[in-house]
Amino acid sequence: MLNVTIKQVRAFVTVARCRSFAEAADQLFLSQPALSVAIKGLEDALGGKLLVRSTRTLALSPEGEAFLPTAQRLLADWDTALSDVSSQFALRTGRVSLASMPSFAAGLLPEVLTPFKHQYPDVTITLQDVVAEEVIALVRSGRVELGICFDPGKQEDLQFSPLFEDRFVAVTPPNHPLLQSRKASIKQLARHGLITLQPPSHIGNLIRKAVEAEQVEFQPALEAHQLMTVGRMVATGLGVSIVPALCQPMMEMAGARCLMLQGKGISERVGIVTRRRYPLSAASQALFTFLQQRYLKK
Repeated sequence: MLNVTIKQVRAFVTVARCRSFAEAADQLFLSQPALSVAIKGLEDALGGKLLVRSTRTLALSPEGEAFLPTAQRLLADWDTALSDVSSQFALRTGRVSLASMPSFAAGLLPEVLTPFKHQYPDVTITLQDVVAEEVIALVRSGRVELGICFDPGKQEDLQFSPLFEDRFVAVTPPNHPLLQSRKASIKQLARHGLITLQPPSHIGNLIRKAVEAEQVEFQPALEAHQLMTVGRMVATGLGVSIVPALCQPMMEMAGARCLMLQGKGISERVGIVTRRRYPLSAASQALFTFLQQRYLKK
C-alpha cells in the first residue's frame, strides 16, 4: 500500500499550477525545503519523477501530466468531504430519521419541530408515524435513529430516555350516561363494552392488566388496529374505550368524548428510544436535546 499523504498531493498540485517552488511555498505557508521534502516523498512513494526541474524551468514529466487531473479530483473530493462533515457537525446540513407513535406525532411533536426547524432550517427530518411496536422495530433495525413511544421496558439493545408520564383517559360516545360524572372507573368501563387495540398492542396489554386487576373478566366488545378507528367506533355508540391522554384530541376529532379515570388509573412513560452503543448524528442529537429541554424542564 502506497504511503501518500494529502499534504503531498496538495503540494504537487500547487507546484504544478504555479510552476514555481517559491510561489507554491508561499501559497502553502511552507518553506521551500519543506515543500521539496513533500514532493520528494510523493515521488519516492510513486516510484518516479513527477516534476522535471532545471536552473530556469519547471515542467511536469509525462507521468506528472497524467497524474495531475486525478490529483486535482482527489483534492476537490477531499475538500468537499471535509466541508460536508463540518456542515453536519455545525448543523448547516444533516438529516434526522425519526419514528413516532401517531398520538405524539400529530399532537405534541409539531411544538418541538417548529422551533427546531427555525434554528436549523437546512436539517432534513424524515418522520414515520407508526404504532409504538413498529417504532421499536425501526430503531432496533437502525432504519431510524430516534423513536418516540411508550416505555418498552428493559431492552438489551435499546436505551429509553423518559420525557413525561401520560395518564390514560376514558372515552365514551356523546351523551353517554358516564359523562354525567367527571370520572369513570375501569370497572364501569369494562361493563359498557370496551373497544381496545388488538394484540400485541402495548396499550391493549396495559388496559387488559388494569381490567383484570379490578377482578373483572377482560372481554373486549371490539378490537381494532388503529386508535383513530377506536375513536370512531366509540363515537358511533359501539362501546367505550380507554386511551392515553395524548390521544384525547384524536378521540374528540373522531366525535367521542373523554373523561378522567377514577382511582389509580393507568399511566405510562413516554420517551425517546435509541440504540445502545450507537452514537447519534449531530442533527439527531440536537433534536434529542430539544425534546428533553421541552419536556424535562416542566
